[in-house]
Amino acid sequence: MTDISERALTHDVVTETIKALAAGYGTLVRSPLLKNPGDYGLGYENITFPSLDGTPLEAWWIPREGSKKLIIANHPLWFSRYGLPAHLEPWKSIGAATGNDFEVDYVPDYRILHDAGYNVLTYDFRNLGQSGSANSGGGSGGRFEARDVVGSLKFARADARTSGMTIGLFSRCQGMNATMFAMQEHPGEFVDVRCVLAPQPLSVGVTMRRSLEMLGFPDRIDELEREIQLRVSFTFEEMTPVTWAKCVRTPTYLYQVKDDLMTEPSDVQSMYDNIPIEEKELHWIEGTTARWDGYLDFQRDPQPKLEFLARHMN
Repeated sequence: MTDISERALTHDVVTETIKALAAGYGTLVRSPLLKNPGDYGLGYENITFPSLDGTPLEAWWIPREGSKKLIIANHPLWFSRYGLPAHLEPWKSIGAATGNDFEVDYVPDYRILHDAGYNVLTYDFRNLGQSGSANSGGGSGGRFEARDVVGSLKFARADARTSGMTIGLFSRCQGMNATMFAMQEHPGEFVDVRCVLAPQPLSVGVTMRRSLEMLGFPDRIDELEREIQLRVSFTFEEMTPVTWAKCVRTPTYLYQVKDDLMTEPSDVQSMYDNIPIEEKELHWIEGTTARWDGYLDFQRDPQPKLEFLARHMN
């Protein structure tokens, strides 16, 4: 009887864990903005603009006087345009098991871009940061967020501050997922986009499978997929950018922590392989297993990325 009770309890615990993982994706935790460009000596404005479907998106406009070059930056899941206070709870719990329990502050990225001669527009995705809620507040692997990417481009082309500028994108993780889906659904919006910096795009199914492997019950992946589908209406296959990458026609610089515990190298490699143009690069970050190190790689090693931007933005 004891063995049977222990097995039943274990099954119940696993089931509860799967439901908790699905619930965390079905209702996203917002990240506060703990830093702003003024903290790094940058002049900026708090602005808002609509997504393609009208969802209000909150943003920072960071002008660079005399420049006609614009970088539009977005962010990963759970993050905001500031980054993620992963040194504090409850955000620390998101990545603590994989060594991602340290702050990611993106504002230094904007300082580097500003000093290199770029205007910067950076915004919070729907359901994250300070932007509006939409689509029941859940994740979609970039599908609904693609509307935010298109909204940022339409705003940049229409607003007096940015109209006529040369545009490049800095699309991080879910941001690059969303960018690739937008390229599939709205290719005409990207005709004049010069290039994309793309750190660590990610297939939802891959990271969920890795999570279950680390928890010790990878055989329950189908159950987790079904629980997530019940909350957001999409399967893992419908939330992978590997297929969407076939629609990328913009010069792209991908970079990824090679031994990232939250994914597998083959995921990003497959996206890279599917991009059907010659003007693409893939850089592996080695010596760490922490995904957050990839998010900080721009400010730690900016020169290769700035050289890529310079080649395409001038």
